[in-house]
Amino acid sequence: MQRGLSTILLLMASNTFMTIAWYGHLKFKDISFLKNAGLPLTILISWGIALLEYSLMVPANKLGSQLNGGPFNMWQLKLIQEVISISVFVVFTLVFFKSDQLKLNHLFGFMCLIAAVYFFFKK
Repeated sequence: MQRGLSTILLLMASNTFMTIAWYGHLKFKDISFLKNAGLPLTILISWGIALLEYSLMVPANKLGSQLNGGPFNMWQLKLIQEVISISVFVVFTLVFFKSDQLKLNHLFGFMCLIAAVYFFFKK
């Protein structure tokens, strides 16, 4: 139970950094000292943030994998990561990008992911 919870918490933190690295630069125009950042600087900043993401993702996968005594097989580990990734993305988008709205079709798609979790964990 401890390894499973630790894995999920590390994945949540990791995916938060990943989302910031991939999409956070779209808000640079709202930050005075980053407003005129060119593509090379934007890439370097994103890489720095992604390094934090990798520093959490790798231990999460190592800790959670059955290959290392963890509770999750490879299929389950990947699906958990994807559901967390989309969940973090939804929150990030709704908080930082007010122009995008969560619509019914997004909710239906998310329900399909939850169904996938059920089938991936079904014995």
